[in-house]
Amino acid sequence: MSKPYNILILGASYGSLLATKLLFGGHTIRLVCLPAEADAINADGARVRLPVRGRQDLVEIHTKTLPGKLSASGANMVNPGDYDLIGLAMQEPQYRSPGVRELLEAVAKSRVPCMSIMNMPPLPYMKRIPGLDADKLRHAYTDATVWDSFDPKRLTLCSPDPQAFRPPEDKVNVLQVTLPTNFKVARFDEDGPTAILRDLQNDVEAIRYDAGDGNKIELPVKLKLHDSVFVPLAKWSMLMTGNYRCVTKQGARPIRDAVHSDLEASRTMYNWVRDLCIGLGAAPEDLVPFEKYAAAAQGLARPSSAARALFAGAPNIERVDRLVQGIAAQKGLRSAVLDETVALVDAQLQVNRSKAAA
Repeated sequence: MSKPYNILILGASYGSLLATKLLFGGHTIRLVCLPAEADAINADGARVRLPVRGRQDLVEIHTKTLPGKLSASGANMVNPGDYDLIGLAMQEPQYRSPGVRELLEAVAKSRVPCMSIMNMPPLPYMKRIPGLDADKLRHAYTDATVWDSFDPKRLTLCSPDPQAFRPPEDKVNVLQVTLPTNFKVARFDEDGPTAILRDLQNDVEAIRYDAGDGNKIELPVKLKLHDSVFVPLAKWSMLMTGNYRCVTKQGARPIRDAVHSDLEASRTMYNWVRDLCIGLGAAPEDLVPFEKYAAAAQGLARPSSAARALFAGAPNIERVDRLVQGIAAQKGLRSAVLDETVALVDAQLQVNRSKAAA
């Protein structure tokens, strides 16, 4: 077990999944979230349910039983300089919200190393990708100015491959994992912050959990550290093939249907994005083969969070689709399928914004 770290995580949904795994290592973690979430977490901790191979029922982990200490609060009650590592686990549009925006600015100026687990890579991370003009990608962000104070050397990206949701019938401190894959994090540009990630990786790897029957079991959802800045980009093929193609003119469809209703079209989209990443400099082994993703997608029976938010009337969502389109344009590439997806999302957002303004 490594020395205990003091960790701040902005966002309590995916943030609570990462926090739960890190609490096994005895670390102290503060989640920044909405008042109702903070009240529930402070009163009863977080509860994370996840599938474990060989077990019929979900295993529930209650953070109150773990060695580390978890607390939660609003954005105005934390000082970023008090922490060794800061996790960014909110949806990208939330960072311009009153209170959160000011906290993010304080995070940037504190120079505490930051690890993002957003689907949408923070703009400073794109400056770590060789050969990209990050300034030409600002249009893909809800408000690109919130990232202007960050030093790319102090920020890294962790691919949020696990899929999870808050069961609507449960309290807001409950998270249920549907796809228990790993968080894959790229090293920092500096050795000191990278050493923190290595310690946390080892802590998570060492977890053995008594699920109540006296048997200590290995839990899924690991933190895997990689030297390549391209490894977290493996999520882009999945997002373009499944998550954003949940958006149709008729409404949202499950990720499973987006992928498997026309498997060859999905394979073509997936490999086009994969080839784009390889063109940027990714090694093929950095990325996930289509067959492995398609098999995992069979279990994803809900629409993506982006599609659910879009058809619930959200005026802004994470636009990884526009980001990938913009990166491809810098390389002289286009995909008709991706262009159609971007147009569908643009159109629904315009409907949502018109209704909000009415």
